[in-house]
Amino acid sequence: MMFSHTANRQRFDPASPLINDLMEMFGEDVTTSAAVCERHGTDESFHLPHSPDVVVFARSTEQVSQIVKLCAKYRAPVIAYGTGTSLEGHVAALYGGVCVDLSKMKTVVKVNQEDLDCTVQAGVTRKQLNEYLRDTGLFFAVDPGADASIGGMASTRASGTNAVRYGTMRETVISLKVVLPDGRVIETARRGRKSAAGYDLTRLFVGSEGTLGIITEVTLRLFGIPEAIASAVCSFPTIDDAVNSVILSIQSGIPVARIELLDEITMRGINSFSKTDYPVAQTLFYEFHGSEAGVEEQSRQAQEIAAEFGGGNFQWETLPEDRTRLWQARHDALYAMNALRPGSKPMVTDVCVPISRLAECIQATKQDHEGSSITAPIAGHVGDGNFHVVYLVDPNDEMEIKEAADLHERLVMRALAMDGTCTGEHGIGYGKIEFLNAELGEGVAIMRDIKRALDPDNIMNPGKILQM
Repeated sequence: MMFSHTANRQRFDPASPLINDLMEMFGEDVTTSAAVCERHGTDESFHLPHSPDVVVFARSTEQVSQIVKLCAKYRAPVIAYGTGTSLEGHVAALYGGVCVDLSKMKTVVKVNQEDLDCTVQAGVTRKQLNEYLRDTGLFFAVDPGADASIGGMASTRASGTNAVRYGTMRETVISLKVVLPDGRVIETARRGRKSAAGYDLTRLFVGSEGTLGIITEVTLRLFGIPEAIASAVCSFPTIDDAVNSVILSIQSGIPVARIELLDEITMRGINSFSKTDYPVAQTLFYEFHGSEAGVEEQSRQAQEIAAEFGGGNFQWETLPEDRTRLWQARHDALYAMNALRPGSKPMVTDVCVPISRLAECIQATKQDHEGSSITAPIAGHVGDGNFHVVYLVDPNDEMEIKEAADLHERLVMRALAMDGTCTGEHGIGYGKIEFLNAELGEGVAIMRDIKRALDPDNIMNPGKILQM
């Protein structure tokens, strides 16, 4: 795991031709303020921030194209910025350069109700979109917890609590508008739900983390708001019991919308932080969507399976405000974890394994932690084999940081040995580059070939995903 990065940087000072040209073109939307630059080089990860030399607030695809053309002219690094909620150092300006802030691009361009899709600018956030859609009877399903920008979610191939039923950004994105490294603008696909027309350019850019181009518009699948929704919490004697209950529920074909695992350490933090009184035990959070009869049937089946594995009584929440409170407690789990050790900084990571190996992977990870001095809560979107570990470390204690890094490496290599992945939804950034090499081998060389073909000067978010 990388926590810092040292690179030879060509600084673009305020008097440089690049910044002069940007200021002439975009005026007050350009800043070299140290405070603004520092904020734009920082995300929510443990990795050290790196500030860009200048921040430009773009308001349209055309403006992004103009900015990128200037960066290409001066061979300046260019990094896209949405809300700064990424977890692997994605926005760190490792080589300085220009940060393109897309937060002012917040227009919902079009909603096609009959086709169950919409097109939005990259700066629209998931909460903003769902608020806009509320009266249409439709919703955007991908829910990573953070109120991330849609462009950022597409760039990092984000996922979240609803993925087990509705899929991830990989399945949700229909097409993209992208500014290429030379400033050209392309649309990767039309709105048709299926196509056999050439290379799948949409999938190429989803998850590319700004290294191949800047996403400026996203066309997304939408879903109908369910007639009935029910949420529940159930505790289990052991991690194995909870996970095996999930596996059997999935294998039995129960269309659970959300199924989240929180270990006993996490539950202790949630009770304290969110003022809840759940049992301090291995716990599953469930949510069921559908018709009244369908939700009732799904709920009955899930309860029967949970009982087979020692699950306690389901604590049901059906009122919207109560369900919101329950899932807010889940979304606030990172803050709750961090509060378990005041003064610590969370080192957050995730892996994903085939669901048949999930219980084994989590149990082995918990055993590693038992021999460690570090508090390491676990939570996960276990319906698709994805879970997170949060190492709570003293940021000033080098020995603790090394211990956490060693534990993290063991976790990732264990997941890879189980035919899993080093990241289910956080992405690579600059924090997991070495693990990507271990996971895909010669496949990484092909990625480099694609990167060189599209971005020969390596100006698009350099130092992320690939070592060039």
